[in-house]
Amino acid sequence: MSAYNGKYSEELIKNAKYIATPGKGILAADESTGTIGKRLASINVENVEANRQALRQLLFTAPGALPYLSGVILFEETLYQKTTSGKPFVDVLLDGGVLPGIKVDKGTVEIAGTNGETTTQGLDGLAARCQQYYKAGARFAKWRAVLKIGPTEPTELAIQQNAHGLARYAIICQENGLVPIVEPEILTDGSHDIQKCAAVTERVLAAVYKALNDHHVLLEGSLLKPNMVTSGSDCPKKATPEEVADYTVRALLRTVPAAVPGIMFLSGGQSEEEASVNLNAMNKLDVLKPWTLSFSFGRALQQSTLKTWKGKEENVKAAQEAFLTRCKANSDATLGKYAGGNAGGLASESLHVKGYKY
Repeated sequence: MSAYNGKYSEELIKNAKYIATPGKGILAADESTGTIGKRLASINVENVEANRQALRQLLFTAPGALPYLSGVILFEETLYQKTTSGKPFVDVLLDGGVLPGIKVDKGTVEIAGTNGETTTQGLDGLAARCQQYYKAGARFAKWRAVLKIGPTEPTELAIQQNAHGLARYAIICQENGLVPIVEPEILTDGSHDIQKCAAVTERVLAAVYKALNDHHVLLEGSLLKPNMVTSGSDCPKKATPEEVADYTVRALLRTVPAAVPGIMFLSGGQSEEEASVNLNAMNKLDVLKPWTLSFSFGRALQQSTLKTWKGKEENVKAAQEAFLTRCKANSDATLGKYAGGNAGGLASESLHVKGYKY
């Protein structure tokens, strides 16, 4: 059996390629209600729908920002929300040339008999949900699998469970018109060095692409959202952007087929500035890269915006300018043209959270 070739295949290929347009990337605004509550709490704002809507409206209507984006990942609630003037968010994005996407996983659960390793739930009823999301205007989806590096982790069991889950999710999305973003995140938690992270990343990605192949996933109509290869958060020796670029691109070249149009990195708790500088270093590397290397950042696009906004109407304009600055920085980084340094204090703050859940 060859890869998926159904009624959506041409549309999937077109949309995946569009999302991977050089100079554009993805805003991950798919924080669950609980997670966005933590973000709002950090600026003393109550976690109610009106405030969640206000934050998303601030981002999606920021003057000049949408041209730097090709996709925005939404949480289910946001997919159906409107601006205060009554325009659906989906239309705001589409009118700005941005494809709406949707987070479809239901979070992680522990794999029994392991040392806290997890698998992701949400396959039950996924096809029906995808059909609803497609009707509502979503054109791509995201599913996050989480692996960790430890003395014996990730185990083969955890790698296989997560690879299998990602592959099942991906083919179900494609059968229902959504481009799947495949996200096997290897957490930075730990004292391991960059070589260890590289070895684990290669093992995980090799298993993921074997599973995608086994499940007949149309690679041209899919995207990858991996971690960057970095040293662990507690490693005494921090890798330079050049080292991160070298190890990351090498791991991808060894494991990710050239049929995949784009690799949209997660920021994984790096500071805003770090994430942009590392992405830039990869795009400056003088090696043949068959895919676009871009971003799908949540915290690394929103942190300084959030801190500037503080939930106050009078700060919206300044917060939108902070958001535009990060969008432009990351757009430049996808082209290897980011000079760095438009960070200010906020953009240099570490966003690392141990065992990050959302």
